[in-house]
Amino acid sequence: MIGNNKLIGTSVLTALAASICCITPVLALLSGTTGLVSTFSWIEPFRPYLIGFTILVLAFAWYQKFKPKTKAEIDCECDDEKPKFINSKGFLFLITLFTCMMLAFPHYSHILYSSPETNKEIVYVEQSNVKEIRVTIEGMTCTGCEAHIESEVNKLDGILKVDADYEAANTIVKYDETKVDLQKVETAILSTGYKIIK
Repeated sequence: MIGNNKLIGTSVLTALAASICCITPVLALLSGTTGLVSTFSWIEPFRPYLIGFTILVLAFAWYQKFKPKTKAEIDCECDDEKPKFINSKGFLFLITLFTCMMLAFPHYSHILYSSPETNKEIVYVEQSNVKEIRVTIEGMTCTGCEAHIESEVNKLDGILKVDADYEAANTIVKYDETKVDLQKVETAILSTGYKIIK
């Protein structure tokens, strides 16, 4: 019989693996190593299988907690020994909650990035100086990836608007060509760890 602690460990590991491609950009941004971001994007196609496996493992762990005990298990238990917290339903509940948060991470990871609209100064630009480009990007897998690229490109002076879209695999950038050029925009995107497809 598989131990409950092994089931808990397995569910946490698979939940982390399922969301690692979206957790990595946030960790990289915090540590300042943004070039490593797209390292785990290859895991994205396996995400549905990892989520399914995580749910199965947690369901089995909960089943183990609530299944009726056999007479041999009841006879074996010592009355004076209190179960450890790590073997309790409360601990399993906390692990289940943590696992659900990790599995849902791609859906709320964008809130960890600063909003470019609130940090930008309003600048009036002559319309003839405004350029708009569409850059095709490889490696984006969620809204966290979008927010990472938008945050990095918005750090450049002269950026008017950035709209990254992981589903379309591109980023549209509107900028003032008197303050920034295409090369600087592409360098900012490349610094996030994603690849530009030309």
